[in-house]
Amino acid sequence: MSEAASTRTSVGLLPSLAPLLHSWLPRQRWFAGKDQPVTGFSLVSETELLPVRGAGAGPGLLHLLVAVHRPASADELAHDCYQLLLGVRRTLPPHLAGALIGRPAAGPLAGRTVYEGLHDPRLAELILERLRTPGVLGPLRFDRFDRIGRFGGFGTGPGVSGGLTARPLDAEQSNSSLVYGDAYILKFFRRVQPGPNPDLELPLALARAGCTRVPAPVAWYESAAPQPYTLGVLQPYLRGSRDGWRLALEALAAGAPFTDEARALGRVTAEVHTALAAELPTAPLSHPQTERLAAGMIRRLGEAARAVPALLP
Repeated sequence: MSEAASTRTSVGLLPSLAPLLHSWLPRQRWFAGKDQPVTGFSLVSETELLPVRGAGAGPGLLHLLVAVHRPASADELAHDCYQLLLGVRRTLPPHLAGALIGRPAAGPLAGRTVYEGLHDPRLAELILERLRTPGVLGPLRFDRFDRIGRFGGFGTGPGVSGGLTARPLDAEQSNSSLVYGDAYILKFFRRVQPGPNPDLELPLALARAGCTRVPAPVAWYESAAPQPYTLGVLQPYLRGSRDGWRLALEALAAGAPFTDEARALGRVTAEVHTALAAELPTAPLSHPQTERLAAGMIRRLGEAARAVPALLP
């Protein structure tokens, strides 16, 4: 890890960014609170991956976990935690104009330009370099899958290739993804919650079970404080892969049979779930747990219906 990196909290950083975030966050497709006003922000953690206050002309990089507050309701928390990767430059090159967040009028970044760091190939390459070298940087922990398949031990498996050009994918609605060359895809989680993330926990469990139907994660990074959050997962990029649902729709549109493919998908799904049941603990849900699960599904359905009114009956 670079000696230049810092984890100290900057006095006045979040208040200076708040006006910019108030305007920028609701416009992002992955922001979940578009139907409610933002009432404030609080800083969960700050990690300086590249110096942002130096005199050099190169970009700085700031990793933030920010709690976004909104009016509380009876069945929802009053805030969500979002992961932000902010690039900082004196001036923004023309090719990054679309990534602009704004220019703080005060605070430690006054006079600098703040932008979406994932859109900067130089900064995206730095994230890959961090993932190549397991270690700890302040609250951030970088790890990779080892041959034994242990969760939480620094990886000793095959290295991650470096020097790959990154490009963002725009298909996902709730997260952000970067493709490195044709080798890897990094899923960068936006709205994060404490505890294990299924996008990491389940592929790791399948890899430990020897199931190859889902690619094993190559590397990942987490935040350990103040609560454990899974922040990003690097996986092999399956170039040319097709979505099963899209294949089914194409077959339907062409009037072609899909029976054999559906049977194959069913067998693979059964194989994956059998491996998960063998590797992970199982327990029957109590009635209160079932009620909470159903309430969460209903809440998410309501959020989807508010975002897409055509879903309403």
